[in-house]
Amino acid sequence: MDNYQFGLIGLSVMGQNLALNIAKNYSLAVYNRTDSKTKDFIENKVTSEQIKATYQIKDFINSLQKPRKIMLMIKAGKPVDLVIDSLLPFLEKDDIIIDGGNSHFSDTEKRLENLADKGIRYLGVGISGGEAGALHGPSIMPGGNKSAYEEIAEILQSAAAKTEQGNCVGYLGPRSAGHYVKMVHNGIEYGIMEATAEIYDFLRKVLNFKPAEIGHLFADWNQDFSAYLMEITAEIMEKDDPETGEKLINIILDKAKQKGTGKWSVESALELGVAIPTINAGVNARLLSALKTERTANSQHFPQPDQPEVQAAEIIPQLKSLLYLTTIVAYAEGFKLLTAASQEYEYQLNYQEIARIWEAGCIIRSGLLEKIRSAYLNQPELTTLLTSSEFKQDLISAAKAAPQIFSLAAQAELPLPALQAAFNYFNSLKSAELPANLIQAQRDFFGAHTYQRKDKTGVFHTEWEK
Repeated sequence: MDNYQFGLIGLSVMGQNLALNIAKNYSLAVYNRTDSKTKDFIENKVTSEQIKATYQIKDFINSLQKPRKIMLMIKAGKPVDLVIDSLLPFLEKDDIIIDGGNSHFSDTEKRLENLADKGIRYLGVGISGGEAGALHGPSIMPGGNKSAYEEIAEILQSAAAKTEQGNCVGYLGPRSAGHYVKMVHNGIEYGIMEATAEIYDFLRKVLNFKPAEIGHLFADWNQDFSAYLMEITAEIMEKDDPETGEKLINIILDKAKQKGTGKWSVESALELGVAIPTINAGVNARLLSALKTERTANSQHFPQPDQPEVQAAEIIPQLKSLLYLTTIVAYAEGFKLLTAASQEYEYQLNYQEIARIWEAGCIIRSGLLEKIRSAYLNQPELTTLLTSSEFKQDLISAAKAAPQIFSLAAQAELPLPALQAAFNYFNSLKSAELPANLIQAQRDFFGAHTYQRKDKTGVFHTEWEK
């Protein structure tokens, strides 16, 4: 058949799985720059789905219903621009391009403006859920041309994850809103992953737990968290290496990579003047992990610390509480950044809707998101999740666990950057007095930068030197 309902370019594993997902309900034409990948997909993955393989851009375009609806599932950056350029000679007014990759939101802004001048509608769509999510139902975060979204809404809804609250997709706002929300999603992901890794490190180095014990503990905790990242952590701890018979986690090199979205969150937060120290700690931890050779060499210069004596039964509930606090703070930082971006870029974001979309399908999905959605439903003008009735008392209780954990970690010389950053953020944001008065005095001393006073309005400068 011709006149396929939807087109998809980019047949990496994510692209293949999303194509199979969409093709459960809609006819689909696909294209990939490498012909062999297209042939392999058609021959080995496609069964009864209405999917047409194309090997030329012109044939791909001509096989689609008008207005054409084309999703790009390709690497962010220059490749997106190159594919768009290859499409333009064959597109017509009101055709729709959907970027489903992890594009930087500023790139999405530029592409949307450039294509609008040519009559082409554009959507920047964040998609989270990994390979399995793409196949079975991801969390989908669209932004951009609203009329374009309305025309593809049913297709995205059919592909998205489902909850009792509805399909995990919804129009988030104009221009780059979708990709911005996805970027912050990934920033939160960095913070939670690092916090989970630090708890794992404490368990193995201070409490001397074996991977299987850690896995059982995370599985038990997840009855309360209902979090995807905790669920997979429990499974990771149980996995054996088929070559050595050891637990695979003990063989994996401690050198983490990143694709840039966490760094982008930190850069944007700095640009907007928003503190996200837990997310920042997650990014910095990966950068430090990359210095494996240097770290190994440095470790030879310093004596190994004495391990503190610890009662595991006493400490384990405190570790759970601290992980809970850090997870909530990571979400709180992310929503704080979304609030600032919504004001700066006029996205008009609906935070309740964002929490709903994240409740299933995405990497940071957890039972906590239902409470976050409730918090914004009850208090639409909420300035921070930390003061919401859904979390305030739990955070007060959880914070009591931190001092002993940090004391033991200090004795063991164990770095806990994300856990400590979250605790410090919590304490800072609930502190009526911070020492910034001294900083202002110092700035005024050496640079005449002026300061404000508590007892009168205005701006003041003092000649400090005698």
